[in-house]
Amino acid sequence: MVKITNVQIVAPYTLQITFDDGAKRVIDFAPALAGYYLSPLRDLNLFNQVRVDPEIHTIVWPNGADFDPATLYNWDKGDGAGLAQRAKQWQHQVLAQ
Repeated sequence: MVKITNVQIVAPYTLQITFDDGAKRVIDFAPALAGYYLSPLRDLNLFNQVRVDPEIHTIVWPNGADFDPATLYNWDKGDGAGLAQRAKQWQHQVLAQ
């Protein structure tokens, strides 16, 4: 199981995430910020309240949003693109309501 050990804000909506094996990923979350839990993170003040939860070893926000560490670890292998595509669908569903 992959665990996150550190997170740093490196740009608006962009985080550098460090994993327990020493791997690092820099991820731009802007394309994925849609849906019930993630769209509130478009507020940069809320987004910047990100932290590593010491119990579940992933990044979390005060509104309850979080990400699966394995998804973040494999973000550049297609997991990120898949999540961004689903986020677009969620956004269209909300606008249609």
